[in-house]
Amino acid sequence: MTQQMKRVSVDIGGTFTDCFVAWGDQQVQAKALTTHHNLAQGFNEALTEACRELGVEVGGLLSQVDSVRYATTLGTNALIERKGPRIGVLVTSGFKHTIPLSRARGYGEGLPEEEQMDIPNAKRPDPIVPIPMIREVRERIDYLGQVFWRLDEDDVRLRIRELVDAGAEALVVSFTNSVVNPVHELRVREIFLEEYPGHLLGAIPLLLGHQVAGRKGEYARSQSTIMDAYLHATMYHGLGTLELNLRGQGYDKPMLVNHNSGGMAQLNSTDALQTVHSGPVSGIAASEHLMLAAGLGNVVATDMGGTSFDIGIVDQGGVKHYDFNPVIDRWLVSIPMVHLQTLGAGGGSICSYDRLFRTVKVGPQSAGSDPGPACYDRGGMKPTVTDADLILGYLDPKNYANGHIPLNPRRARQAFEELCDDLDMELADVAKLVKQTVDANMANGIATELRTKGYEPRDFTVLAYGGNGPLHACGIAEVLGIDRILAPPFSAVFSAVGAGSTNQMHIHEVSTWTVLFDPAQKRFFDDYASFNAHVESLEQRGREDLTRQGFAAEDIRYRLELDMRYGNQRVQTAVVTDLNRVHSQRDVLRLIDQFHTRYGERYGAGSQSPETGIRINTIRVCSYVEQRRMAFGGIQDDGRAGQSVQPVGSRQCHFVGHDQPVDTPLYDESALAEGTRIEGPALVTTRATTYLVEPGWRYYAAAQGAVWFTRGGH
Repeated sequence: MTQQMKRVSVDIGGTFTDCFVAWGDQQVQAKALTTHHNLAQGFNEALTEACRELGVEVGGLLSQVDSVRYATTLGTNALIERKGPRIGVLVTSGFKHTIPLSRARGYGEGLPEEEQMDIPNAKRPDPIVPIPMIREVRERIDYLGQVFWRLDEDDVRLRIRELVDAGAEALVVSFTNSVVNPVHELRVREIFLEEYPGHLLGAIPLLLGHQVAGRKGEYARSQSTIMDAYLHATMYHGLGTLELNLRGQGYDKPMLVNHNSGGMAQLNSTDALQTVHSGPVSGIAASEHLMLAAGLGNVVATDMGGTSFDIGIVDQGGVKHYDFNPVIDRWLVSIPMVHLQTLGAGGGSICSYDRLFRTVKVGPQSAGSDPGPACYDRGGMKPTVTDADLILGYLDPKNYANGHIPLNPRRARQAFEELCDDLDMELADVAKLVKQTVDANMANGIATELRTKGYEPRDFTVLAYGGNGPLHACGIAEVLGIDRILAPPFSAVFSAVGAGSTNQMHIHEVSTWTVLFDPAQKRFFDDYASFNAHVESLEQRGREDLTRQGFAAEDIRYRLELDMRYGNQRVQTAVVTDLNRVHSQRDVLRLIDQFHTRYGERYGAGSQSPETGIRINTIRVCSYVEQRRMAFGGIQDDGRAGQSVQPVGSRQCHFVGHDQPVDTPLYDESALAEGTRIEGPALVTTRATTYLVEPGWRYYAAAQGAVWFTRGGH
């Protein structure tokens, strides 16, 4: 961010609400517990803390900032709690059971691998839409977009009336092949408004499948639209409350919401489904920006918060890792979302006895923020990772979360009593086992995520951020077998930093059957007009989105992405190209060459099979406007040492691999001064987080509060 930038960005997590404020040449961070009943309360507490440090009034700050940006897990929580409206669905006649059948794989999607393999005990999740709330409509469009069976409008009126009478609070229309020709879905909306004008049922939203998801696949598109409708009210009221809160404090600009696509938009241009996992995705966006600004090379972003551990990959070659059919909660959807792997390994992860292996199990259940870990003294009774860290001596009971959450060691010890009995081990040994287990779980998650995509962990810089990231960084690196790990600037609120540094962006896509090379006829694609028309249509949709939000058309940039495959392979490869239009066979050959190269990079040279044919299944256009971002610099270890810092005390700490407690020096905020070097073991406790330097490791403070953990010759 430039010197004069004034901006507030917020990441509302499952446990903490993180706030990052850029105020001219000052940058401050603050945290507060997430208040799920009213998100504005936690936001106000965090912002008030930031304003206190800046020496300005909240109203004065909000009246001067250029934007307020939110990343939130509100949608995720609504799905977990199953708090949503009663939904009615209209589908093509003959396709009533497509949704409940869920491609016959619904029993396993969203579950851990070991549960997916347990087929005898397989159980589908309770449906968001029960079968009696699904109605068939007489209509049919074929795969080419031609009307095969005209829409029966009297039938539509009858089915809508049945769903409304059955108590539907939201309506979804998802017809087969509507992404190729949406004429029937559009007509249903007209009929709905004719039958039920806004003054009668204005509070009932009606969503069309082709507008939510632009790719083929009846089930994934229908489920995407259903989930969007299911989250609509929660997001509308939750984010609406946040916006009203801002208005009441002097902020008069549009509120911006981060998307799980890696971009952001105004609240009135945001679908509810786009907000799911937007907090962790903002951290990945910040990691990409840091990688480019500091020249870090390949980066794996790891966010250890209070509830979960999120992993994302940032490739220095610019390859975007998306999930085009991600599983959200227990359902497959069809939206382009930045790839994210989530493990149940946060500070609030609950520890239990694994009777099969006679050891400790960590997560995936979490104590969250209410009641939180036992040591929070808010009613939590079960042992958590944070309780173990306190028992091991890593946390300062009087200075946790800047002193806002005093920790109760006695409660932590009581929570572990039953686990100690089950394991027949001393308290400190059980706590060390918990740390060893959770560190191994996170390290194995990182290694699996990288190696399944053809990468090696040693070729990546691991970023450890989130409230608990720097506390477990050394333990994760030990298991990974790497000697270098980075806690980035403002690591405790790094996802909030990312929320303030993303571009205003929209992604639109359309399914297509574009054969670039037909091996049977030995022909190359030559219908350039149809391809260019698709691209122009998608660019126009993005342009309308952004101009509606006040941007000039000349400031909008476009990125074309194509999902390509060889022959009838199920595997699709996303290809990013700067060739926005096709005008000749040379352009076609260029697209084929880009696909050939990308496929070889991903699956190995020689694995390409052009003799089976090459086709494009999806055309995707990312429309965006570049935003000012935070300026990162001086992050690398230049070998120089700055001022020496003296410890402020010492504490007995327990470490994995050491039978006896170790007298560990304690440092405060002054250890973040650039150039500071500390030999482990050591603890650096700041207002926002705790940096644990384990025995054999070294600590180096780079610019802007970034910290390197190294060992050996590094």
